[in-house]
Amino acid sequence: MSTSHDPFNADAPLNMRCGCGRAHTLAEHIRAFGEAPQAASAPAVLASRAGMDVEQARASDFMEAALVKALFPQEPLRRAFLKAVGRRTAMAAIASAFPMGALQAFAQEKQPLEKSDLKIGFLPITCATPLVAADPLGFYAKEGLKVSLNRTAGWAVVRDKTLAGEFDAAHMLSPMPLAITMGLGADATPMVMPAIENVNGNAITLHIKHKDKRDPRTWKGMKFAIPFDYSMHNFLLRYYLAENGIDPDTDVQLRVMAPPDMVANLRAENIDGFIVAEPFNQRAVFDGVGFIHKLTSELWDNHPCCAFAATRSFVESNPNTFAALFRAIVSSTMHCSQMDNRKEVAAAIAGPNYLNQPITVLEQVLLGRFADGLGNVRNEPNRINFDPFPWQSMAVWMLTQMKRWGYVKQDINYAQVAEQVFLATDARKRMAELGFTAPASNSKTHVIMGKTFDPSKPEAYVKSFAIGKG
Repeated sequence: MSTSHDPFNADAPLNMRCGCGRAHTLAEHIRAFGEAPQAASAPAVLASRAGMDVEQARASDFMEAALVKALFPQEPLRRAFLKAVGRRTAMAAIASAFPMGALQAFAQEKQPLEKSDLKIGFLPITCATPLVAADPLGFYAKEGLKVSLNRTAGWAVVRDKTLAGEFDAAHMLSPMPLAITMGLGADATPMVMPAIENVNGNAITLHIKHKDKRDPRTWKGMKFAIPFDYSMHNFLLRYYLAENGIDPDTDVQLRVMAPPDMVANLRAENIDGFIVAEPFNQRAVFDGVGFIHKLTSELWDNHPCCAFAATRSFVESNPNTFAALFRAIVSSTMHCSQMDNRKEVAAAIAGPNYLNQPITVLEQVLLGRFADGLGNVRNEPNRINFDPFPWQSMAVWMLTQMKRWGYVKQDINYAQVAEQVFLATDARKRMAELGFTAPASNSKTHVIMGKTFDPSKPEAYVKSFAIGKG
């Protein structure tokens, strides 16, 4: 790093001007002289290590310096902070809240890929539609990527193989990157989540013998399958039960079960019901063993479900590849969001290498016209939708539920964790580059079962419920 842009040097002023020493910016120098200044040699060393050219290295230096300048606009305050905690501690603290590697990856224009052959883990559910459809519909190939999609049976396998480096990136439940980052259920590993894959797309399904038990207040003693502890399914089912006076930890049994196993266990009456992604709710109806009690969109319309995620170390080692992967998945997500494309998408993902389901089942899910197992044909166009924007307020809500149900015992810096993992600002920039419109803010209020959630008051929200452990 050039000395003029070294924000962690407590003994020198932070000079935001050009590295050549003249009183102009780096951009002004390039406009005037046609190239970046050659005075400093440190960026060349950095560039050789990171696979960047000198101009990219200087831009990276400047980005980091600008961040520190924004945090410490007064020079005496910056120097005092650095002298108090030391250079390494300061760098680690700022990096934990602001993942520079991910920010720099998004800032890159299209550059040669560090890695073009990728392995991505996924579960065979319709939530994975954008990530899966990007293969047969050519979105990966358009970005120069050769992706091997690895179908797995359960979420713990996806997590473990991603952390072990067997998967370069993965289809994950949207709370999983938050949990992994905080060390819940696995060794703490910084994760990033740049794009939501789907909203809605889940349901509570009961065994056909429970047609007379539509009131959840009658469900005491019943057994329900959930796909994972750190899932929207778990949090929404718990929320629904508690709002109806049922304590999910004492009045019913919740069992973690791989989604592909749920229909068989419902048929065998090992469970009374489940909450899961499609197509398994619709498959239970198709097989005549269950009925759809309630779509999760009826609890929280446009709630997040699954996401595209990677370790921060993968992003920082492969910034160009990560940017290309993001472009491919967001382009696929926006394609899948168009109802006119849904039949084509259903046919593309139905095969044995992907979801391995009857096209009829997938069409009922993706088009929103379906039999519910109670003799009705429902028309719910928003049964599942695809919206990539990673609202940080959604992350805060997930964190409140981890706190409410005792998965997290300690205090949480809700906003910091949400900003660190859900890369909303960067997603907005990249979506704009692709010609898509993204929301202007990173957070908003949400309404869950008639109750408004304000992400600026998470602790008050946790304490507002009669049933919970938080």
